[in-house]
Order: sequence, then structure tokens, then C-alpha cells
Amino acid sequence: MKKAAAVKEEIEKKSPGADVVLLEIDLSSLASIRRFCAHFLSLGIPLNILINNAGRFSPNLEFSEEKHELTFATNYLGHFLLTEMLLEKMRKSAVESGIEGRIINVTSVAHNWVQPHHFCFSQLLNTKEYNGTRAYAQSKLANIMHAKELSRQLKARKAKVTINAVHPGIVKTAIIREHNTFLTDSIYFMASKLLKSTSQGAATACYVALSPKTKGVSGKYFADCNESHCSSLANDETQCLKLWNQTCALLS
Repeated sequence: MKKAAAVKEEIEKKSPGADVVLLEIDLSSLASIRRFCAHFLSLGIPLNILINNAGRFSPNLEFSEEKHELTFATNYLGHFLLTEMLLEKMRKSAVESGIEGRIINVTSVAHNWVQPHHFCFSQLLNTKEYNGTRAYAQSKLANIMHAKELSRQLKARKAKVTINAVHPGIVKTAIIREHNTFLTDSIYFMASKLLKSTSQGAATACYVALSPKTKGVSGKYFADCNESHCSSLANDETQCLKLWNQTCALLS
């Protein structure tokens, strides 16, 4: 919240008319998400854009409050629940304002590393053979599959809300700085010169969320401000629906 307050102050200096409201949420905690949504919905603020951007990489096996593997809980389960709880508000806001609702799931090209035989829902929740990199990749694959299935449901309901998945690129964020298990220090120093800044990393999410060119576009995967290709598993409608049903059963 201290970091958020500093950003709020910066925004208000650059845009004096901006009305910035700070609310606390822990995406690894289903209870925290429910409290956040109850508080947000009580404020009566219209909601047209939702960017699911929280990300975690855990090199060691950790668990959430609900005893789910922490990376999967934070990167996928938390965003799934948050989106579900705010979706009706987004649908109504789109109708009332005439402005299309847009949901962005921030994912990663790392989703391509996941093999079908490793993608088992019960194992994602509580794995017996933990690998931090694989857990991260699996959670990011789930983000895309969430976007694919929800997009199909929104189209069937003729809701004026879209959802897409975005790969921001390899960005200089706290995940890479704090958990540098992908690269040795020397390689990281050299590779960091090629990494995107946080502003560059935010560009594709902002493009999909705000550009007139992406109006009506839904269920797609973007990278570098262009529609891109995701893995065959991410495009498997049967598997996307299966993951959706398993997630809904768990959360209910």
C-alpha cells in the first residue's frame, strides 16, 4: 500500500483531475479477494477495464492460506475468482456506459514449455514433485486457457465484454530480480541489457486494453502489441473447458 500511495501521488500530479482509489488485495488469498470485491462493489464505481497482472514465482514449494500451491494460487486461481466476482459489474458498466468492457490476463511465453502430461489439475494444486519454473509456466498456461474459455462464454451470452491474454515480454521486474534461478548472475547481467523496461512491458497490455484496433477482439493471445500464436494445449477447447469446470468446482 505504501508503494501504491506513491504511485497515486504521482498520477494525481500528472493528471490533477484523476480520482484514484487504493484498495488492498492479496491475490494468493481467496478470502482477501472476496473482501476486496465486496468493498469495491460497494463503492459503485463503473468498471470497464480489468488487468489481471499479479505474478509470483516461487523457487521452493509454498502454499496459500487455502493450502494450494502458491504460484498457481496467485497467478491463476486468484485472478479467476477476481474476474468471476467482478464480471457482472463489468457487463452492467458496458451496457450503461456504451464502452466495451475489456479483461486482460497477463501471461508468459513460458506457457509453451508445458507438456500435456504434466498439466493435471490436482497436481497443480498440490504437487509432489515441485519445480518452480514448471509451476510458473503451468500457471501462465492456465491464464491463457481461462481467457479462451471465458471468451467463448461471453460471446455466447452476447456480453459487451472481451478477454485476451498478453505476454509482456521479459521485463525487469521483482520476479526476475529476486528469484534469479533462470540465469546465473553473470548471464543475467548481460541479458538484463536486453530486457524490457516496466513501461515497455506494460505496452501490450495497455494496447489491448485501450486501442480502438482491439475493439471486439476476444480470446486471443498478444505479444509486442500484435496478435500472436500460443501453444496447441492453450488452444485445446476441450482442455480449456475441463480446467474451467475443475476451477469452478474448487472455488464453489
